[in-house]
Amino acid sequence: MKRWWNGLTNNGRLLTGAGGVAALLIAGTLIAPDASNGSAPDDTAAQGAASARFTPTPTPTPVITTENVDVSEAIPFDAVTVDDAGRDIGQDAVTTTGQDGTRIKTYEVTYTDGVETSRSLASEAIAAPPVQQVTRRGTRQPYVAPAPAPAPAPAALGCDSNYSGACVPVASDVDCDGGSGNGPAYVRGPVTVVGYDIYDLDRDGDGIACD
Repeated sequence: MKRWWNGLTNNGRLLTGAGGVAALLIAGTLIAPDASNGSAPDDTAAQGAASARFTPTPTPTPVITTENVDVSEAIPFDAVTVDDAGRDIGQDAVTTTGQDGTRIKTYEVTYTDGVETSRSLASEAIAAPPVQQVTRRGTRQPYVAPAPAPAPAPAALGCDSNYSGACVPVASDVDCDGGSGNGPAYVRGPVTVVGYDIYDLDRDGDGIACD
């Protein structure tokens, strides 16, 4: 207490309370003693510590990046059928095999912290056009060779149908066997003339030859 008293000027006086704590009143201002010397505590340090404890953590700024991504897409081919008069009916054939084309689509992709969040179509182009499939269908009537004409039926047993009862051969000339004729073919009678007596075998005209 002597240190406080010794520093007292003519403008202040020492105040003591019942608990023995002294305060210095200088020019109408009460100065609290230092807490380290057993006097009243300093509120400024306590308020600073409390403020430090309750300072909010700043929100991190997201990392946003973009890139272009190419995506291939198939273009289906179509097919047509063409009539072909140079092919027979039923002889259809694929003359051009169809092939799918390829389309390239370029997307602008946005990532937020490495995770895709959006994409939009930036451009597209045809890398390879499709090839149309062509089938040729025959329309020509197939050629059918005509059937060969049937051969004439030979006379039964090689006999002339103008006669019956005996076989009169079909020849350049026929005479009755045992007669005066010189053939070259002969027939043994009797022979009935049923048609035309082409060999003149019925000399008497009674319808019976070589009798």
